[in-house]
Amino acid sequence: MLSNFTTKKTGTESGPMSIAATASPPALPQVGGVRPATAAPARMAEKSVASVIGPDLTILGNLVSKGEVHVEGEVQGDMHASHVMVGEKAKITGSIVAEEVVVRGHVMGSIRGRKVMLQSSSHVDGDIYHQTLAIEQGAFFEGKSRRSEDPTAGIARPEVANGSIPLPG
Repeated sequence: MLSNFTTKKTGTESGPMSIAATASPPALPQVGGVRPATAAPARMAEKSVASVIGPDLTILGNLVSKGEVHVEGEVQGDMHASHVMVGEKAKITGSIVAEEVVVRGHVMGSIRGRKVMLQSSSHVDGDIYHQTLAIEQGAFFEGKSRRSEDPTAGIARPEVANGSIPLPG
């Protein structure tokens, strides 16, 4: 963080010297009289950006992510991620395995997560394996709820080799 600062020395070589720190932002070109925004602080860069499945997108197949996934569209397949957020108009047909799952939309399939939250607009038709479960008033839940110290244990997370997508056959 201090690398963005330079020191300015004042005084003479034989006299006392004081050092003043001045911020030196990187010189950014102006385009059409507008200067582009500067980069986010380092702590913001450390947080990963969520992958978003938009409302006009339908995925046929399994999804694997090391980070957070926000679903606003439709997924027909299993999902494995660190965090999954199912939007109000989203529809998932398949299982969800994640550390944390927040459901606002429709899920037809099992959910396995350390923290699972069904919000009032959610509709879940399947079993939930959890360490912590919260269900808001108005949420629809049809299935079994099973508490477990590690609900994701024993579930093999699919790995993608060499960054390629495995094809059937």
